[in-house]
Amino acid sequence: MSSSRKSKVPRASRPAARLAAVQALYQRDMSGAPVPLLLREFHEHRLGREIEGGEFADADADLFDDIVSGVALSEETLDETIAGSLASGWTLDRLDRPMRQILRCGIYELSQRLDVPTGAVINEYVDIAKAFYEPPEPAFVNGLLDAVAKKVRAA
Repeated sequence: MSSSRKSKVPRASRPAARLAAVQALYQRDMSGAPVPLLLREFHEHRLGREIEGGEFADADADLFDDIVSGVALSEETLDETIAGSLASGWTLDRLDRPMRQILRCGIYELSQRLDVPTGAVINEYVDIAKAFYEPPEPAFVNGLLDAVAKKVRAA
């Protein structure tokens, strides 16, 4: 394949999939919607679509599906990992819903998507945190995901 040939998956597709996964899981947390319904809704109405003048980036649908389904199936284990990584005196309940979804998604990828480099996972979820929060929360995401990565990806 020549280096000038374009990939079928746009460069921004993985970050868009991660952001959409956080949004879908937040929606699930708020509404209790079943995962198959969320996946269908996002595929049909959000991923790569224009809504109210804002365009959703084309997303890697396979990665989106894997993250949403994987987090939903392993939410209890992910929450235990988050709780075990928090500073003394902090509880999972102290984190708001978007933050829990960001951390769940990041930890899911770190533990289950070993094909994705650690730095890429951490950086992408820090960027998502920056879209939702002011400092110091993105640094919190960075620190927690880095600590988890050292445990789950230890050589």
